[in-house]
Amino acid sequence: MAFDTTSAGKPEPPSSPARPTLRRLVLDVLKPHEPNILAIAKALAVLPGVDGVDITVYEIDAKVENVKITLEGTDLEFARIRNVIHDMGGAIHSIDKVSTGRVIVEEAPTPQD
Repeated sequence: MAFDTTSAGKPEPPSSPARPTLRRLVLDVLKPHEPNILAIAKALAVLPGVDGVDITVYEIDAKVENVKITLEGTDLEFARIRNVIHDMGGAIHSIDKVSTGRVIVEEAPTPQD
């Protein structure tokens, strides 16, 4: 593939395709008991590009809860999502699943499953 040349004579890579959109995000989050998951879900649901939010509590300790947060939308913005979670006292432990592109591709079963 040929590269275009700038006026300075330095090679310039061909233009890149449009940025892929983030469609689904599954996060493992540690949060305090307050705010509750209703408040966090509502705060995340109003972010631009978010179509839906699901939060499941899977472990409760004396002071904190571990939750799985699943977000789906047309163009999720991870930085905004991270900021809302952080501002509400949460910490993202891991990003457990990501779906990008024009459509959401479901995981296909394999013989190992």
